[in-house]
Amino acid sequence: MVAALRNFKLSDPDMGQLRCLLYGPVGAGKSSFINSVNNVFQGRVAHNALVAAASGTSFTKTVNKRLPFAFNDVMGLEAQEKGMQPEDIINALKGHLPEGYKFNPCSALTDESGEYNKKPRSSDKVHCLVSVVAADKISLMSNDVIVKMRKVREKASELGIAQVVVMTMPDKACPLVEMDVKKMYTSKAIKDKVGIPMNCILPVKNYHEEGMLDNDMDILILKAMTQMMNFANDYVWNLQQTA
Repeated sequence: MVAALRNFKLSDPDMGQLRCLLYGPVGAGKSSFINSVNNVFQGRVAHNALVAAASGTSFTKTVNKRLPFAFNDVMGLEAQEKGMQPEDIINALKGHLPEGYKFNPCSALTDESGEYNKKPRSSDKVHCLVSVVAADKISLMSNDVIVKMRKVREKASELGIAQVVVMTMPDKACPLVEMDVKKMYTSKAIKDKVGIPMNCILPVKNYHEEGMLDNDMDILILKAMTQMMNFANDYVWNLQQTA
């Protein structure tokens, strides 16, 4: 699966890389997921500095030029006016945010700002929106955060952008999964936590304290990446047809 993703054929070769935007509540595991993907493709447990580097307040692009995909990591969503503003995530979807843009929790970027990218290229836009949620915290999400996430998802749907949901920390929500990650798809506790059919989400277990790679964890991560790539590639193909 690693080789297949390394050699993934893009619908538009000139695109260079498919862009995936990860967003979700604070502490959902966005940066840990990026770090886990990095581990799998490096074939070893890499230094966790990547998590710290990708969890700041800027529009951070995590890139490995040898791979056909790249991640954008953003601030986590919080209740009320704290954290990331959904309008800025929507700006990112459309390609209006420059790399390194510093988020302002009080106000989103407007088209009057000098930083606003008024003429985004297809490669500036997001090709797959990845909603990241933690299995053990879904029932604790505030209504404010749920409303913000819904606003972003609705805009992505309006734009035709591919969407997936990555569910992290399943082992924290189910003792059976904690003992054996292969029980992910048969766990009643996981299904109850999510509240939607399992085929609608991509469950993964991120690397945290493991000293070595785990084949079962890697398979879940690679399945999630394969789904993202296929969906994003379909979106790029659709863009070409309407160009």
